[in-house]
Amino acid sequence: MSDLPGDRRQQESADPSKERSTAVLDVRGLYWASQQSTVESVLGRRPGVVDVAVNPVAQAATVVFDPRQTSLAELRRWVSECGYHCAGQVVPSHICDPMVEPDPPGLASSAPAVKTERDSHALPGPVSEASAAPEDLRSADEMMGHGGHGAMSMAAMVADMRNRFLVAAIFSVPIVIWSPIGEEVFGLRAPVPFGLRQDVWALLLSLPVILYSCTIFFGGAVRALRARTLDMMVLVAVAVGAGWMYSLVITLSGGGDVFYEAATVLASFVLLGHWFEMRARGGANDAIRTLLDLAPPRAVVVRDGAPVEVPTSDVAVGDLLLVRPGTKIAADGVVEQGESEVDESTVTGESLPVHKSPGSSVVGATLNANGTLRVRATRVGSDTALAQIVKLVQEAQNSKAPGQRLADRAAFWLVLVALVGGALTLAVWLLATDRPFSTAMLFAITVVVITCPDALGLATPTAIMVGTGLGARRGVLFKNAAALEASAGIQTVVMDKTGTLTKGEPEVTEVVTAPGADESEVLRLVAAVERESEHPLAEAVVRYAETRGIAAAGARRFENVPGHGATAVVDGHRIAVGNRRLALREGVDLGPLSPRRDELAATGRTVIIAAVDGRASALIAIADAPRETSAAAVSELHALGVRVVMLTGDNKATAERIARQLGIDTVIAEVLPGDKAAKIAELQQEGRKVAMVGDGVNDAPALAQADLGIAIGAGTDVAIETADVVLMRSDPLDVPTALRIGRGTLRKMRQNLGWAIGYNAIALPIAAGVFEPATGLVLRPEIAALTMSGSSIIVAVNALALKRLRLPQEPHNRTPSGG
Repeated sequence: MSDLPGDRRQQESADPSKERSTAVLDVRGLYWASQQSTVESVLGRRPGVVDVAVNPVAQAATVVFDPRQTSLAELRRWVSECGYHCAGQVVPSHICDPMVEPDPPGLASSAPAVKTERDSHALPGPVSEASAAPEDLRSADEMMGHGGHGAMSMAAMVADMRNRFLVAAIFSVPIVIWSPIGEEVFGLRAPVPFGLRQDVWALLLSLPVILYSCTIFFGGAVRALRARTLDMMVLVAVAVGAGWMYSLVITLSGGGDVFYEAATVLASFVLLGHWFEMRARGGANDAIRTLLDLAPPRAVVVRDGAPVEVPTSDVAVGDLLLVRPGTKIAADGVVEQGESEVDESTVTGESLPVHKSPGSSVVGATLNANGTLRVRATRVGSDTALAQIVKLVQEAQNSKAPGQRLADRAAFWLVLVALVGGALTLAVWLLATDRPFSTAMLFAITVVVITCPDALGLATPTAIMVGTGLGARRGVLFKNAAALEASAGIQTVVMDKTGTLTKGEPEVTEVVTAPGADESEVLRLVAAVERESEHPLAEAVVRYAETRGIAAAGARRFENVPGHGATAVVDGHRIAVGNRRLALREGVDLGPLSPRRDELAATGRTVIIAAVDGRASALIAIADAPRETSAAAVSELHALGVRVVMLTGDNKATAERIARQLGIDTVIAEVLPGDKAAKIAELQQEGRKVAMVGDGVNDAPALAQADLGIAIGAGTDVAIETADVVLMRSDPLDVPTALRIGRGTLRKMRQNLGWAIGYNAIALPIAAGVFEPATGLVLRPEIAALTMSGSSIIVAVNALALKRLRLPQEPHNRTPSGG
């Protein structure tokens, strides 16, 4: 990873002095992408705040802070001081029990912070707007001075933007009709109503636009300047305000050339563009909204022997949940009674139902398909897997890729360039030409409007949100934007064998019978013996016999021979099952089976010899079989041009057998767990970007060393410290899925940044009138506003197109891996 390589991650995780907490805060009222700089600027200067990343698309901020120096209450108060609404942390409110805390000083009766009664060590949890009284929200908003709009949802903000646009458009039409543009361009020559002067009539019509539609520009500009930063609000406020104030002065001084139509139409086009843009970028947050809606609002708890329906937030650790067919499981827990198939696809990404029986773990928000279960709750509220997943996805969406941090700095300077450029344009046109002041003013306003950093601010956050959301739906969780960006550059993928490429459990791969022996009969006798044993190899033989539909038989005089095998009497036959040492002890001659036994052993299989009444009757080959999707995963990685390396502690013969089956390029076998990180480093020294795929526990050092650490088969354990990407399922096919998402997201980020930079590079000289003397090309402020807003819409829509990214398809014959 470009900004946090493996060695740095190890150093940070090893430093106990860095006691930090992370909170994902609700921040409402960010209409424009560039407004994120206001919150980041204010919070970034506060004591105890280590890092701030604001996402205007998600209306949220990830804050890393030192809890010894500050608190969530202070963070909320500081966000409010910026002029935005903060209701606390963002989590599914209906799975956490809200408990009102005293409001921070100066916050009036803002929405309450939240903490769960059962989780005293956790940070205060989230609360939705629904959990606060409407009058509380209103009073807080009025105190913050933004007219009750601060606590709006994205949908409400879109509606508010639409209403502001409609007012501006309705009043702009008559202003244009009775303006010089109306006469010159459209040939409209209507008498001014009430006998008023044209400029006075335009002034009256412009008042609703300025006093209602444009207040978000002026309020946003004030907040930005107070935070000692510059954003798009400053530009639009300067452009609209300068044009209108200039016109007002002219009107009050007796009349002349005025810009009321330019100011109001400019405002209309800016509002129109951002109305469409907000609708577009609202779609980028679908993944989080879907996750938040997964948890059921109510649960059935068995209390005093009777089922009682309660809010999910009331479920406590230790409660016994009654989960009927077709209903969702309210909390994480363990099945105590009943059997059923559970659809876990919504949370873990596992596409097939998983069988659950007593002792099986279940995940909250998953769907119980057919049987009735009684589940003992083990994790509730903000401790559930769903809440952890939501938090992880939000942190990833709010994080900034290295390119975005550069774009954020560029956006500040772009605003400064626009303001200075506007002033220089005004001066040059006044001093170097004989054009009137009104013409120079027109060019200056156009420069200020068209040089807008909003597209630059949207370029990567929207793509990151869509990319992380796309991954979350497949059970692929990126921990941050840097991980998403790093996944795009991976050239070599190193995969652990056991539990990653293979199932991690022994499986019968082949049965070879002696001449004249009946395979089914031999398996019936051998399985009878193996049922008496607890050895994993014995269990594999029994499973194989059961899947073949072979009837069970009883065994007598069972004897376990440690390190050798076992013997017993079945239906009057003496059966010996074990290795070559047991065969020698029993005086069994392998005869024609001997060469085949050596061949199977040479390929890395464990070979069991089955003897009936002293005669070798069959060989049973057992191995750790590849997962159903391993070959497809390797093929997909090769299609991406990625080299695949198997890293394992197993012997070379076994590793090479699996590698040949799957088409793996390179095998590194017989490696001790502590040496895996060194092998990763050797591959990196070849100049290639390396990803390590492992189980996140035994492979932790190797995951940290790699450019991208991928933990596979995490189930619901999403807090694997050394991994950059967490794959919820034990499915290797999710590895190429992660890389494809990374590459697609990075491609959209680069396209958006290229568009945003290219647009400004071309638009600025046109707006300044550089080409006007030679071509007569003049760009009016209204058209500049339209192109500027169109630029932001293009960026948002282009990022949303990432949803159509082609991802690896799972084989249709995939079978469940078990519960």
